[in-house]
Amino acid sequence: MSNQESLETERKYEATLEMPVPDFRSIEGVESVAAPVEHELEAVYFDTDDLALARHRVTLRRRTGGEDSGWHVKLPAGTDSRLEIHAPLGQPETVPEELSERLLVFTRLATLRPVARVHTRRTVYRLRGADHATLADFADDFVTATALHPAQLERQWREWEVELLHGDQALFDSVEGLLSESGAKPSAYASKLAHTFGTAWPPAVPTPPKVRKKGPAGDTVMSYVAERIAEITALDSAVRQGTDDSVHQMRSATRRLRSILSVYGKLFDADVVAPLKTELKWLSGILGRARDAEVLRARIADVLNAQPDELLPGPAAAKVTEELDSSYNFGYRELLRTMGNSRYFRLLDALETFRDDPPLKAKAKKKARPVTAKLSANAIKRLRRSQKAANKSSGAKHDPALHRVRKDAKRLRHAAEVLETVHGKPAAKLARRAQEMQKVLGEHQDSVIAQLVLRRLARETGGSMADGSTFGRLLAAEEQRAADSGARYEKLAKKSRLKPL
Repeated sequence: MSNQESLETERKYEATLEMPVPDFRSIEGVESVAAPVEHELEAVYFDTDDLALARHRVTLRRRTGGEDSGWHVKLPAGTDSRLEIHAPLGQPETVPEELSERLLVFTRLATLRPVARVHTRRTVYRLRGADHATLADFADDFVTATALHPAQLERQWREWEVELLHGDQALFDSVEGLLSESGAKPSAYASKLAHTFGTAWPPAVPTPPKVRKKGPAGDTVMSYVAERIAEITALDSAVRQGTDDSVHQMRSATRRLRSILSVYGKLFDADVVAPLKTELKWLSGILGRARDAEVLRARIADVLNAQPDELLPGPAAAKVTEELDSSYNFGYRELLRTMGNSRYFRLLDALETFRDDPPLKAKAKKKARPVTAKLSANAIKRLRRSQKAANKSSGAKHDPALHRVRKDAKRLRHAAEVLETVHGKPAAKLARRAQEMQKVLGEHQDSVIAQLVLRRLARETGGSMADGSTFGRLLAAEEQRAADSGARYEKLAKKSRLKPL
Protein backbone atom coordinates (compact mmCIF):
# COMPACT_ATOMS: atom_id res chain seq x y z
CA MET A 1 0.00 0.00 0.00
CA SER A 2 1.48 3.36 -1.02
CA ASN A 3 1.44 6.51 1.05
CA GLN A 4 -1.54 8.82 0.68
CA GLU A 5 -1.50 12.60 0.98
CA SER A 6 -4.41 14.89 1.75
CA LEU A 7 -4.95 18.46 2.83
CA GLU A 8 -6.65 18.68 6.21
CA THR A 9 -8.46 21.90 7.12
CA GLU A 10 -9.77 22.04 10.66
CA ARG A 11 -10.30 24.17 13.75
CA LYS A 12 -10.19 23.15 17.40
CA TYR A 13 -12.24 24.49 20.32
CA GLU A 14 -12.11 24.16 24.07
CA ALA A 15 -15.29 22.68 25.57
CA THR A 16 -16.28 21.93 29.16
CA LEU A 17 -17.42 18.46 30.18
CA GLU A 18 -21.03 19.64 30.62
CA MET A 19 -21.50 21.44 27.29
CA PRO A 20 -24.22 19.92 25.07
CA VAL A 21 -23.47 19.43 21.38
CA PRO A 22 -25.22 22.25 19.48
CA ASP A 23 -27.85 21.73 16.79
CA PHE A 24 -25.99 22.24 13.52
CA ARG A 25 -29.18 22.18 11.45
CA SER A 26 -29.64 25.84 12.34
CA ILE A 27 -26.70 26.68 10.07
CA GLU A 28 -27.58 27.78 6.56
CA GLY A 29 -26.63 25.09 4.06
CA VAL A 30 -26.72 22.21 6.54
CA GLU A 31 -29.66 20.06 5.47
CA SER A 32 -29.12 17.19 7.90
CA VAL A 33 -26.79 15.72 10.50
CA ALA A 34 -25.96 12.03 10.22
CA ALA A 35 -26.36 9.73 13.20
CA PRO A 36 -23.35 10.08 15.53
CA VAL A 37 -20.59 7.48 15.21
CA GLU A 38 -18.31 6.64 18.13
CA HIS A 39 -14.62 5.71 17.91
CA GLU A 40 -11.92 4.74 20.41
CA LEU A 41 -8.60 6.14 19.15
CA GLU A 42 -5.17 5.21 20.50
CA ALA A 43 -2.24 7.27 19.26
CA VAL A 44 1.48 7.20 20.03
CA TYR A 45 3.40 10.33 18.99
CA PHE A 46 7.06 10.21 18.00
CA ASP A 47 9.76 12.88 18.04
CA THR A 48 13.47 13.37 18.73
CA ASP A 49 14.90 13.90 22.20
CA ASP A 50 15.01 17.66 21.61
CA LEU A 51 11.51 17.70 20.04
CA ALA A 52 12.77 18.81 16.63
CA LEU A 53 9.47 17.96 14.92
CA ALA A 54 7.48 19.91 17.50
CA ARG A 55 9.66 23.01 16.99
CA HIS A 56 8.75 22.94 13.31
CA ARG A 57 5.09 22.23 14.15
CA VAL A 58 5.26 18.81 12.52
CA THR A 59 3.59 15.78 14.11
CA LEU A 60 4.25 12.08 13.61
CA ARG A 61 1.97 9.49 15.15
CA ARG A 62 0.82 5.90 14.90
CA ARG A 63 -2.90 5.66 15.54
CA THR A 64 -5.31 2.74 15.76
CA GLY A 65 -9.07 2.94 15.74
CA GLY A 66 -11.37 5.05 13.63
CA GLU A 67 -11.49 5.11 9.85
CA ASP A 68 -7.83 5.93 9.14
CA SER A 69 -5.65 3.68 11.29
CA GLY A 70 -1.98 3.92 10.41
CA TRP A 71 1.00 6.23 10.59
CA HIS A 72 0.28 9.93 10.06
CA VAL A 73 2.63 12.84 9.40
CA LYS A 74 1.13 16.33 9.54
CA LEU A 75 2.98 19.30 8.04
CA PRO A 76 1.92 22.98 8.30
CA ALA A 77 0.15 24.17 5.15
CA GLY A 78 -1.25 27.62 5.95
CA THR A 79 -3.95 28.91 8.27
CA ASP A 80 -6.19 26.11 9.60
CA SER A 81 -4.63 23.60 7.17
CA ARG A 82 -2.04 20.85 7.29
CA LEU A 83 -0.73 18.39 4.76
CA GLU A 84 -1.42 14.89 6.10
CA ILE A 85 0.60 11.91 4.88
CA HIS A 86 -0.66 8.40 5.64
CA ALA A 87 1.23 5.11 5.74
CA PRO A 88 0.11 1.60 6.77
CA LEU A 89 0.26 0.54 10.44
CA GLY A 90 3.37 -1.60 10.15
CA GLN A 91 5.29 -2.17 13.39
CA PRO A 92 4.37 -0.24 16.56
CA GLU A 93 7.87 1.01 17.38
CA THR A 94 9.32 1.29 13.87
CA VAL A 95 8.63 4.44 11.90
CA PRO A 96 8.11 3.53 8.22
CA GLU A 97 11.25 4.35 6.24
CA GLU A 98 9.36 6.39 3.66
CA LEU A 99 8.08 8.68 6.43
CA SER A 100 11.31 8.95 8.40
CA GLU A 101 13.10 9.88 5.16
CA ARG A 102 10.65 12.70 4.51
CA LEU A 103 11.29 13.98 8.02
CA LEU A 104 15.09 13.95 7.78
CA VAL A 105 15.15 17.68 7.07
CA PHE A 106 13.79 18.14 10.61
CA THR A 107 15.27 15.20 12.52
CA ARG A 108 18.72 15.35 10.89
CA LEU A 109 19.62 11.74 11.70
CA ALA A 110 18.43 11.97 15.34
CA THR A 111 16.50 8.93 16.60
CA LEU A 112 12.71 9.08 16.66
CA ARG A 113 11.17 7.79 19.89
CA PRO A 114 7.70 7.77 21.54
CA VAL A 115 7.08 11.06 23.35
CA ALA A 116 3.34 10.88 24.13
CA ARG A 117 0.35 8.55 24.23
CA VAL A 118 -3.12 9.91 23.59
CA HIS A 119 -6.44 8.11 24.05
CA THR A 120 -9.49 9.78 22.49
CA ARG A 121 -13.13 8.82 22.90
CA ARG A 122 -14.57 10.44 19.81
CA THR A 123 -18.11 10.98 18.60
CA VAL A 124 -18.39 12.19 15.01
CA TYR A 125 -21.36 14.16 13.66
CA ARG A 126 -21.34 14.44 9.86
CA LEU A 127 -22.86 17.68 8.56
CA ARG A 128 -24.56 17.19 5.21
CA GLY A 129 -25.83 19.61 2.62
CA ALA A 130 -27.91 19.20 -0.50
CA ASP A 131 -27.71 15.79 -2.22
CA HIS A 132 -26.26 14.38 1.04
CA ALA A 133 -22.85 15.92 0.31
CA THR A 134 -20.64 15.92 3.41
CA LEU A 135 -19.83 19.52 4.23
CA ALA A 136 -17.86 19.00 7.43
CA ASP A 137 -17.24 16.58 10.27
CA PHE A 138 -17.75 17.68 13.87
CA ALA A 139 -15.83 15.61 16.41
CA ASP A 140 -16.65 15.65 20.12
CA ASP A 141 -13.45 14.38 21.78
CA PHE A 142 -12.81 13.31 25.37
CA VAL A 143 -9.03 13.06 25.64
CA THR A 144 -6.67 11.39 28.10
CA ALA A 145 -3.02 12.06 27.27
CA THR A 146 0.32 11.18 28.82
CA ALA A 147 3.60 12.89 27.98
CA LEU A 148 6.47 10.40 28.00
CA HIS A 149 9.33 12.79 27.30
CA PRO A 150 10.87 14.94 28.69
CA ALA A 151 8.71 14.31 31.80
CA GLN A 152 5.82 12.02 32.72
CA LEU A 153 2.62 14.05 32.81
CA GLU A 154 -1.04 13.08 32.37
CA ARG A 155 -3.81 15.45 31.26
CA GLN A 156 -7.51 15.10 30.52
CA TRP A 157 -9.72 17.48 28.58
CA ARG A 158 -12.60 17.78 26.17
CA GLU A 159 -12.29 19.46 22.82
CA TRP A 160 -14.41 20.00 19.74
CA GLU A 161 -12.90 19.70 16.30
CA VAL A 162 -14.44 20.81 13.01
CA GLU A 163 -12.91 19.47 9.79
CA LEU A 164 -13.99 21.13 6.57
CA LEU A 165 -14.62 18.61 3.77
CA HIS A 166 -16.80 19.87 0.92
CA GLY A 167 -18.06 22.97 2.69
CA ASP A 168 -16.75 26.49 2.12
CA GLN A 169 -15.22 29.16 4.33
CA ALA A 170 -18.65 30.63 5.07
CA LEU A 171 -19.75 27.31 6.59
CA PHE A 172 -16.55 27.18 8.62
CA ASP A 173 -17.26 30.61 10.05
CA SER A 174 -20.94 29.81 10.69
CA VAL A 175 -20.00 26.71 12.67
CA GLU A 176 -17.54 28.75 14.69
CA GLY A 177 -20.25 31.29 15.49
CA LEU A 178 -22.60 28.54 16.65
CA LEU A 179 -19.92 26.94 18.83
CA SER A 180 -19.09 30.32 20.37
CA GLU A 181 -22.75 30.81 21.24
CA SER A 182 -22.61 27.42 22.98
CA GLY A 183 -19.77 28.62 25.18
CA ALA A 184 -16.84 27.03 23.35
CA LYS A 185 -13.78 29.08 22.47
CA PRO A 186 -10.92 28.53 20.02
CA SER A 187 -8.34 26.21 21.49
CA ALA A 188 -5.06 27.66 22.68
CA TYR A 189 -3.38 24.53 21.31
CA ALA A 190 -2.90 23.71 17.64
CA SER A 191 -2.83 19.96 18.27
CA LYS A 192 -3.53 17.33 20.91
CA LEU A 193 0.22 16.83 21.23
CA ALA A 194 0.71 20.51 22.05
CA HIS A 195 -2.07 20.29 24.66
CA THR A 196 -0.41 17.20 26.12
CA PHE A 197 2.89 19.00 26.67
CA GLY A 198 1.40 22.28 27.86
CA THR A 199 4.15 24.68 28.97
CA ALA A 200 6.80 22.11 27.99
CA TRP A 201 5.80 22.55 24.34
CA PRO A 202 8.80 24.11 22.53
CA PRO A 203 8.45 27.54 20.93
CA ALA A 204 7.80 27.55 17.19
CA VAL A 205 10.36 28.54 14.59
CA PRO A 206 10.44 32.37 14.65
CA THR A 207 8.47 34.19 11.98
CA PRO A 208 10.43 36.43 9.58
CA PRO A 209 10.69 40.10 10.59
CA LYS A 210 8.12 42.38 9.03
CA VAL A 211 9.57 44.54 6.26
CA ARG A 212 8.78 48.25 6.43
CA LYS A 213 9.80 50.93 3.94
CA LYS A 214 11.31 53.01 6.73
CA GLY A 215 12.43 50.01 8.75
CA PRO A 216 15.99 48.77 9.28
CA ALA A 217 18.03 47.21 6.48
CA GLY A 218 18.59 44.07 8.55
CA ASP A 219 14.87 43.30 8.64
CA THR A 220 14.57 43.67 4.87
CA VAL A 221 17.36 41.20 4.19
CA MET A 222 16.55 38.76 6.99
CA SER A 223 12.92 38.46 5.91
CA TYR A 224 14.11 37.31 2.48
CA VAL A 225 16.71 35.00 4.03
CA ALA A 226 14.07 33.36 6.25
CA GLU A 227 11.81 32.77 3.25
CA ARG A 228 14.61 31.06 1.32
CA ILE A 229 15.51 28.84 4.29
CA ALA A 230 11.85 27.84 4.59
CA GLU A 231 11.84 27.11 0.86
CA ILE A 232 14.86 24.80 1.12
CA THR A 233 13.28 23.01 4.07
CA ALA A 234 10.02 22.51 2.19
CA LEU A 235 11.79 21.28 -0.97
CA ASP A 236 13.98 18.74 0.82
CA SER A 237 11.27 16.07 0.78
CA ALA A 238 10.32 16.79 -2.85
CA VAL A 239 13.93 16.36 -3.97
CA ARG A 240 14.24 13.06 -2.12
CA GLN A 241 11.08 11.84 -3.88
CA GLY A 242 12.24 12.99 -7.30
CA THR A 243 9.39 15.48 -7.77
CA ASP A 244 9.53 17.34 -11.07
CA ASP A 245 11.49 20.61 -10.96
CA SER A 246 12.30 20.23 -7.25
CA VAL A 247 16.07 20.05 -7.81
CA HIS A 248 15.93 23.23 -9.89
CA GLN A 249 13.87 25.05 -7.26
CA MET A 250 16.13 23.98 -4.39
CA ARG A 251 19.23 24.98 -6.32
CA SER A 252 17.64 28.35 -7.09
CA ALA A 253 16.81 28.95 -3.41
CA THR A 254 20.37 28.01 -2.43
CA ARG A 255 21.87 30.35 -5.01
CA ARG A 256 19.60 33.18 -3.92
CA LEU A 257 20.77 32.80 -0.34
CA ARG A 258 24.41 32.89 -1.38
CA SER A 259 23.82 35.95 -3.59
CA ILE A 260 22.14 37.81 -0.75
CA LEU A 261 24.92 36.99 1.69
CA SER A 262 27.43 38.23 -0.90
CA VAL A 263 25.69 41.49 -1.80
CA TYR A 264 24.48 42.39 1.69
CA GLY A 265 27.23 40.65 3.64
CA LYS A 266 28.43 43.95 5.14
CA LEU A 267 25.32 43.98 7.31
CA PHE A 268 26.55 40.88 9.17
CA ASP A 269 29.58 39.52 10.96
CA ALA A 270 31.98 38.44 8.21
CA ASP A 271 33.26 35.48 10.25
CA VAL A 272 29.73 34.01 10.27
CA VAL A 273 28.84 34.83 6.66
CA ALA A 274 32.01 33.47 5.03
CA PRO A 275 31.59 29.79 6.02
CA LEU A 276 27.88 29.94 5.17
CA LYS A 277 28.70 31.14 1.66
CA THR A 278 31.25 28.36 1.29
CA GLU A 279 28.79 25.68 2.30
CA LEU A 280 25.99 27.11 0.15
CA LYS A 281 28.36 27.07 -2.82
CA TRP A 282 29.12 23.41 -2.08
CA LEU A 283 25.45 22.47 -1.89
CA SER A 284 24.62 24.46 -5.01
CA GLY A 285 27.37 22.60 -6.84
CA ILE A 286 25.95 19.21 -5.88
CA LEU A 287 22.46 20.29 -6.89
CA GLY A 288 23.90 21.68 -10.10
CA ARG A 289 25.33 18.38 -11.28
CA ALA A 290 21.91 16.79 -11.33
CA ARG A 291 20.17 19.92 -12.58
CA ASP A 292 22.66 20.63 -15.39
CA ALA A 293 22.39 17.04 -16.59
CA GLU A 294 18.60 17.33 -16.47
CA VAL A 295 18.64 20.53 -18.56
CA LEU A 296 21.11 19.12 -21.05
CA ARG A 297 19.09 15.93 -21.45
CA ALA A 298 15.92 17.87 -22.20
CA ARG A 299 17.75 20.28 -24.49
CA ILE A 300 19.35 17.67 -26.72
CA ALA A 301 16.17 15.59 -26.66
CA ASP A 302 14.40 18.57 -28.23
CA VAL A 303 16.99 18.69 -31.00
CA LEU A 304 16.79 14.94 -31.54
CA ASN A 305 13.02 15.03 -31.74
CA ALA A 306 13.18 17.79 -34.32
CA GLN A 307 15.23 15.64 -36.73
CA PRO A 308 13.49 13.57 -39.43
CA ASP A 309 13.58 9.86 -38.53
CA GLU A 310 15.28 8.92 -41.79
CA LEU A 311 18.15 11.35 -41.11
CA LEU A 312 18.86 10.20 -37.57
CA PRO A 313 20.58 6.78 -37.40
CA GLY A 314 19.56 4.80 -34.31
CA PRO A 315 22.93 3.86 -32.71
CA ALA A 316 24.28 7.41 -32.49
CA ALA A 317 21.02 8.84 -31.20
CA ALA A 318 20.70 6.00 -28.69
CA LYS A 319 24.25 6.65 -27.45
CA VAL A 320 23.49 10.32 -26.84
CA THR A 321 20.29 9.50 -24.96
CA GLU A 322 21.97 6.77 -22.91
CA GLU A 323 24.84 9.03 -21.93
CA LEU A 324 22.57 11.88 -20.84
CA ASP A 325 20.32 9.56 -18.85
CA SER A 326 23.35 8.06 -17.14
CA SER A 327 24.76 11.49 -16.34
CA TYR A 328 21.51 12.62 -14.73
CA ASN A 329 21.05 9.42 -12.73
CA PHE A 330 24.62 9.65 -11.43
CA GLY A 331 24.13 13.28 -10.42
CA TYR A 332 20.83 12.57 -8.71
CA ARG A 333 22.23 9.60 -6.75
CA GLU A 334 25.15 11.76 -5.63
CA LEU A 335 22.69 14.43 -4.53
CA LEU A 336 20.70 11.95 -2.43
CA ARG A 337 23.90 10.73 -0.77
CA THR A 338 24.84 14.32 0.02
CA MET A 339 21.43 15.04 1.54
CA GLY A 340 21.93 12.10 3.88
CA ASN A 341 25.28 13.12 5.33
CA SER A 342 26.17 15.20 8.36
CA ARG A 343 27.68 18.08 6.36
CA TYR A 344 24.30 18.83 4.78
CA PHE A 345 22.53 18.75 8.13
CA ARG A 346 25.19 20.97 9.72
CA LEU A 347 24.49 23.50 6.99
CA LEU A 348 20.77 23.42 7.78
CA ASP A 349 21.58 23.93 11.47
CA ALA A 350 23.86 26.86 10.65
CA LEU A 351 21.26 28.49 8.43
CA GLU A 352 18.60 28.23 11.14
CA THR A 353 21.00 29.67 13.72
CA PHE A 354 21.73 32.56 11.37
CA ARG A 355 17.99 33.11 10.86
CA ASP A 356 17.05 32.92 14.54
CA ASP A 357 19.97 34.97 15.86
CA PRO A 358 21.43 37.01 12.97
CA PRO A 359 24.90 38.48 13.67
CA LEU A 360 23.84 42.01 12.71
CA LYS A 361 26.34 44.87 12.54
CA ALA A 362 25.48 48.48 13.33
CA LYS A 363 24.83 49.24 9.66
CA ALA A 364 21.98 46.68 9.61
CA LYS A 365 20.02 48.84 12.07
CA LYS A 366 20.04 51.88 9.78
CA LYS A 367 17.16 52.69 7.42
CA ALA A 368 16.84 50.16 4.65
CA ARG A 369 16.46 52.41 1.59
CA PRO A 370 19.81 54.25 1.61
CA VAL A 371 21.82 51.28 2.91
CA THR A 372 20.43 48.73 0.47
CA ALA A 373 20.61 51.17 -2.44
CA LYS A 374 24.33 51.56 -1.89
CA LEU A 375 25.00 47.84 -1.48
CA SER A 376 22.92 46.86 -4.52
CA ALA A 377 24.77 49.52 -6.56
CA ASN A 378 27.94 47.49 -6.00
CA ALA A 379 26.24 44.54 -7.70
CA ILE A 380 25.46 46.77 -10.69
CA LYS A 381 29.10 47.89 -10.87
CA ARG A 382 30.23 44.27 -10.73
CA LEU A 383 27.97 43.37 -13.66
CA ARG A 384 29.18 46.34 -15.69
CA ARG A 385 32.79 45.29 -15.17
CA SER A 386 32.10 41.76 -16.35
CA GLN A 387 30.23 43.14 -19.38
CA LYS A 388 33.21 45.29 -20.33
CA ALA A 389 35.52 42.31 -19.95
CA ALA A 390 33.23 40.22 -22.18
CA ASN A 391 33.18 42.95 -24.83
CA LYS A 392 36.98 42.89 -24.96
CA SER A 393 37.25 39.10 -24.98
CA SER A 394 37.58 36.95 -28.08
CA GLY A 395 38.23 33.37 -29.16
CA ALA A 396 38.23 30.73 -26.44
CA LYS A 397 37.92 33.39 -23.71
CA HIS A 398 34.62 34.82 -24.97
CA ASP A 399 32.21 32.10 -23.81
CA PRO A 400 33.62 31.99 -20.24
CA ALA A 401 33.43 35.80 -20.14
CA LEU A 402 29.75 35.71 -21.12
CA HIS A 403 29.17 33.07 -18.44
CA ARG A 404 30.66 35.49 -15.91
CA VAL A 405 28.22 38.15 -17.08
CA ARG A 406 25.38 35.69 -16.62
CA LYS A 407 26.36 34.90 -13.04
CA ASP A 408 26.70 38.58 -12.15
CA ALA A 409 23.32 39.33 -13.73
CA LYS A 410 21.81 36.59 -11.62
CA ARG A 411 23.40 38.01 -8.47
CA LEU A 412 21.98 41.45 -9.30
CA ARG A 413 18.55 39.99 -9.95
CA HIS A 414 18.53 38.32 -6.54
CA ALA A 415 19.80 41.48 -4.85
CA ALA A 416 17.02 43.54 -6.44
CA GLU A 417 14.30 41.01 -5.58
CA VAL A 418 14.99 41.56 -1.90
CA LEU A 419 14.27 45.27 -2.23
CA GLU A 420 10.92 45.34 -4.01
CA THR A 421 9.09 46.02 -0.74
CA VAL A 422 11.22 49.02 0.26
CA HIS A 423 12.16 50.42 -3.19
CA GLY A 424 9.03 49.48 -5.11
CA LYS A 425 8.88 49.63 -8.91
CA PRO A 426 12.52 50.65 -9.51
CA ALA A 427 13.72 47.50 -7.72
CA ALA A 428 11.23 45.34 -9.62
CA LYS A 429 12.39 46.87 -12.91
CA LEU A 430 16.04 46.32 -12.05
CA ALA A 431 15.33 42.67 -11.17
CA ARG A 432 13.44 42.20 -14.43
CA ARG A 433 16.23 43.70 -16.55
CA ALA A 434 18.82 41.52 -14.84
CA GLN A 435 16.64 38.44 -15.29
CA GLU A 436 16.26 39.09 -19.03
CA MET A 437 20.03 39.23 -19.37
CA GLN A 438 20.51 36.14 -17.22
CA LYS A 439 17.95 34.14 -19.22
CA VAL A 440 19.47 34.90 -22.62
CA LEU A 441 22.98 34.11 -21.41
CA GLY A 442 21.69 30.97 -19.70
CA GLU A 443 20.52 29.70 -23.07
CA HIS A 444 23.92 30.56 -24.51
CA GLN A 445 25.77 28.69 -21.77
CA ASP A 446 23.52 25.65 -22.19
CA SER A 447 24.47 25.57 -25.89
CA VAL A 448 28.16 25.87 -25.07
CA ILE A 449 27.96 22.91 -22.66
CA ALA A 450 25.89 20.88 -25.12
CA GLN A 451 28.53 21.36 -27.81
CA LEU A 452 31.28 20.14 -25.48
CA VAL A 453 29.25 17.03 -24.58
CA LEU A 454 28.45 16.23 -28.23
CA ARG A 455 32.10 16.53 -29.28
CA ARG A 456 33.17 14.28 -26.41
CA LEU A 457 30.57 11.65 -27.27
CA ALA A 458 31.61 11.72 -30.90
CA ARG A 459 35.26 11.13 -29.93
CA GLU A 460 34.41 8.33 -27.53
CA THR A 461 32.19 6.50 -30.02
CA GLY A 462 34.18 7.25 -33.15
CA GLY A 463 31.18 9.13 -34.53
CA SER A 464 31.52 11.40 -37.50
CA MET A 465 31.24 15.17 -37.07
CA ALA A 466 30.80 15.71 -40.79
CA ASP A 467 27.88 17.72 -42.12
CA GLY A 468 24.83 15.51 -42.46
CA SER A 469 25.96 13.01 -39.82
CA THR A 470 24.02 12.60 -36.58
CA PHE A 471 26.61 14.36 -34.44
CA GLY A 472 27.25 16.90 -37.15
CA ARG A 473 23.61 17.94 -37.33
CA LEU A 474 23.23 18.06 -33.54
CA LEU A 475 26.36 20.16 -33.21
CA ALA A 476 25.26 22.51 -35.98
CA ALA A 477 21.91 23.01 -34.27
CA GLU A 478 23.59 23.90 -30.99
CA GLU A 479 26.09 26.23 -32.67
CA GLN A 480 23.19 28.07 -34.26
CA ARG A 481 21.36 28.32 -30.93
CA ALA A 482 24.50 29.72 -29.30
CA ALA A 483 24.90 32.28 -32.09
CA ASP A 484 21.26 33.33 -31.81
CA SER A 485 21.37 33.75 -28.03
CA GLY A 486 24.68 35.63 -28.27
CA ALA A 487 23.13 38.05 -30.75
CA ARG A 488 20.10 38.55 -28.53
CA TYR A 489 22.37 39.37 -25.61
CA GLU A 490 24.23 42.00 -27.65
CA LYS A 491 20.95 43.75 -28.47
CA LEU A 492 19.76 43.48 -24.90
CA ALA A 493 23.02 44.85 -23.47
CA LYS A 494 22.82 47.92 -25.71
CA LYS A 495 19.29 48.88 -24.67
CA SER A 496 19.36 47.79 -21.02
CA ARG A 497 20.16 50.65 -18.69
CA LEU A 498 20.80 49.38 -15.19
CA LYS A 499 20.10 52.34 -12.93
CA PRO A 500 21.11 52.26 -9.27
CA LEU A 501 18.25 52.58 -6.81
